[in-house]
Amino acid sequence: MMETDPQGSRAVGLDLGTSRIVSAQCQDTDILFGTQLNAFTTIPFSKLTEGVLKKERIPYVLQDSEITVYGDESDRFANLFHTETRRPMRRGVLNPDELTSATMVREIVMLVTGEKNGRGQKLCFSIPAAPLGAGEAVATHQSQMMRMLSDLGYEVRSIPEGLAVVYGEMESSNYTGIGVSCGGGLCNVCLSYLSVPVFSFSIPKAGDFIDISAANARGESATRIRAIKEESFCFNGHFASKIHQAIGEYYDEMIHALVAAIRDTLASVQSMPKLNRPIPLVLAGGSVLVSGFRDRFEKQLRETELPVAIAEVRLAPNPQHSTARGALVAAMSEI
Repeated sequence: MMETDPQGSRAVGLDLGTSRIVSAQCQDTDILFGTQLNAFTTIPFSKLTEGVLKKERIPYVLQDSEITVYGDESDRFANLFHTETRRPMRRGVLNPDELTSATMVREIVMLVTGEKNGRGQKLCFSIPAAPLGAGEAVATHQSQMMRMLSDLGYEVRSIPEGLAVVYGEMESSNYTGIGVSCGGGLCNVCLSYLSVPVFSFSIPKAGDFIDISAANARGESATRIRAIKEESFCFNGHFASKIHQAIGEYYDEMIHALVAAIRDTLASVQSMPKLNRPIPLVLAGGSVLVSGFRDRFEKQLRETELPVAIAEVRLAPNPQHSTARGALVAAMSEI
């Protein structure tokens, strides 16, 4: 990691993802990560139910005549009642269809950091690169998150998600290379040269696209498709069921769109730095976790003519931690 002040515990890296929120904080020589599903579900209020949730230490808030369960536990309750979890964020930004979206993100941030007051700590959080035509939505989201995190007592800055992957995973190449984060709402990409971003972009075909498309194709809920995808799907040459086949088809569509966008963006950059050697590409994010994804992606990439040479396609050691780790590097560099 970059040379930083030894008081790294005063810094926080935060991955504000559509699917998950992840925090990274230093403790001695280790980095501690906290992660929760960025989702919630509601159940009818009763004093008995509230008492049980308190006893089980299940995070919740009371809203009107309902109990809102959030974070990882929301999945369990949604499956129990055969409903979909609700998302505070959509395609990388606050979900305009959920009136309590900012409140839910705030609660989950406090859950993963273990802090209700930031006490002036430096905090760097990830923001998506704007998909085509969505620049205003990203700017509004960034402003709302800056205000919310400042109100929690942090000294706040932001970092593009793809650049955070570079900071988190590319110290060995002096932070030169392409960072790719395939999350729930978006796939974010950044080309960095010696830690300076050359370009960043995102595409809306990501994990949620796979879940929703496969759910529509097979008549299932997106929540169940996501569970199947995470528990048993892999690229191994054959599919165990029609659901697996649908997931595979939409994964291939996502990979094709991502590689094409990387090719087109590299070709259109007018101020490309002179690269005297091939550069690495690192894959991160929850959607790259399925077995065989790296090989599938690299095959598509190698079959595509690119204006720069790629030295290697590498899977991050822990893909769901990469963005938060890189945000922590950025936060610590300011101490």
